[in-house]
Amino acid sequence: MKSFFKYVLATVTGIFLSFILLMVIGIIIIGGMISSMSADKETVVADNSLLYIDLKHAITERTIPDPFEELDIPGVATAKSFGLNDILERIAGAKEDDRIKGIYLDLSAVSASFATLQEIRDALLDFKASGKFIVAYSEGYTQRAYYLASTADKVYVNPEGTVDFRGLASQTMFLKGTFDKLGIEAQVIKVGTYKSAVEPFTLNKMSDANREQVSAFLGSIYNHYLDQVAESRGTSRDSLFAIADGFRVRTADDAVVLGLADGKRYKDELIRELKDSLDVDETKDLNAVAITKYRPRVKPTPTGGRDRIAVVYAVGEIVSGEGNDAVIGSDRISRELRKVRRDDKVKAVVLRINSPGGSALASDVIWREVNLIRQVKPIIVSMGDVAASGGYYIAAAADSIFAQPNTITGSIGVFGLIPNMQGLLNDKLGITFDEVKTGKYADFLANVDRPLTADERNIIQLEVNRIYDTFLQRVADGRGMSKTRVDSIGQGRVWSGQQALANGLVDRLGNIDDAVAAAAHKAGLETYRIVRYPAIKSTLESLLGRSTDRISAWFGQRELGDYYRYLEQVKTALQQRGIQARLPYTLEIH
Repeated sequence: MKSFFKYVLATVTGIFLSFILLMVIGIIIIGGMISSMSADKETVVADNSLLYIDLKHAITERTIPDPFEELDIPGVATAKSFGLNDILERIAGAKEDDRIKGIYLDLSAVSASFATLQEIRDALLDFKASGKFIVAYSEGYTQRAYYLASTADKVYVNPEGTVDFRGLASQTMFLKGTFDKLGIEAQVIKVGTYKSAVEPFTLNKMSDANREQVSAFLGSIYNHYLDQVAESRGTSRDSLFAIADGFRVRTADDAVVLGLADGKRYKDELIRELKDSLDVDETKDLNAVAITKYRPRVKPTPTGGRDRIAVVYAVGEIVSGEGNDAVIGSDRISRELRKVRRDDKVKAVVLRINSPGGSALASDVIWREVNLIRQVKPIIVSMGDVAASGGYYIAAAADSIFAQPNTITGSIGVFGLIPNMQGLLNDKLGITFDEVKTGKYADFLANVDRPLTADERNIIQLEVNRIYDTFLQRVADGRGMSKTRVDSIGQGRVWSGQQALANGLVDRLGNIDDAVAAAAHKAGLETYRIVRYPAIKSTLESLLGRSTDRISAWFGQRELGDYYRYLEQVKTALQQRGIQARLPYTLEIH
């Protein structure tokens, strides 16, 4: 009888949960259909309009339909995202659109990394070249926001706001103390003096080598930041450095007096000024269209003809298997690269990389396909915010590599990290293990309840050395360098795009449009279509493929907020398998 009730309860619970899940799926499908219908209906853009740009959305490489963004459930916050590809295309379209007279930059919230902001900044400067105006406004500018705002003809700040202008910093969280308290030992085998991916788990502070490399690339990125702002604001880098170093901007008045802002405005005063500029009656509303709704009249990229340039997006950590839109799966990306290699209509390929690296084996699988493409048609790499370690590995075989000055790249080095949880399991939790095995190495890397033996550690070190040597050879062959030269700029060292240009790891500084233009030139194309891979999944496919991950992430983010990323960092460290070619820790610049 007890078993009968248990099975009945389990059945009823299963039916109830299935019903709830079906309801959620139904809501999302209906919402997606409504959203698609709304998207198909073109937004009317009136004459004498402003393009309204706010960047409160997370900026991804491409706009990916996310069914969870369509949910509007009380108490459930869903993070919106918008693709860099759409942002750039729409700014370029607005430049040629006679209905659009200017851009209003609302920079209250900007969270993108500097290389992504560089792409948007380049597009804004190109827009200004048409003679149209840009006005920037915010209640308070972060340094990232101000990087974009400095392109504007007029930079306005709320009278009670300010401009955050104090220099850049990069902070690393170290977990060794936590691991010690938990009884976990991070067993590390690596190659590379600067390969600091493992430092958060083995040290309590930066090593001298790591501090050296971070200081160098952070200084490079900061100098570029100051140069760009100085040019746009008509001042000098030295002057801006002195302002930041002395933290001299503390109020809106300071920002105006020191030339970082053109004036103080409340929102109503800004709107009145815009109406005067556009000759709009005071009693009328401004005509404005949000960049998320705007559709350009004419595509800004060349079209027509049979010939195509394929843009293949490789975004996220590199792993073996299928992956998804946020994770580079070696099977999926290799399949897409084979597809464009075999397609006679595709005359050139641009591989867009935004990745901190990951599995060395998976990176080599993708490298192979890049190398095969190079033998039959041009392939150009465009680096986004980061293309480091495994991300650089897959770029090395390309004909040419483009990076932004503030791209993070290099990190040519490998490591293995094997957690030893004996202290946690035995001493903290009282859990012990016993086993029977048929050979000395039968349980090698199968268990985490004991430390590595000296022989086992030596085996892993030899494998790490071998993979590093292969990595050096891949780069040497692709870049036309000696292995000795690659090793001298390798050793796991991280470089900015500007530094990478100087040491030969990249060929040119430029954005994704520059890379496409270079691919067209190398293929001898004047007219062509751009096709993007992998194909974007439908709303339902996205739901079925990512729902579990999104729900798990949502609960974690809801409870931990900004600290959720630290939990993810620990989880990643404990779950790593195989030899890794990945960027050191989670790199953040603020």
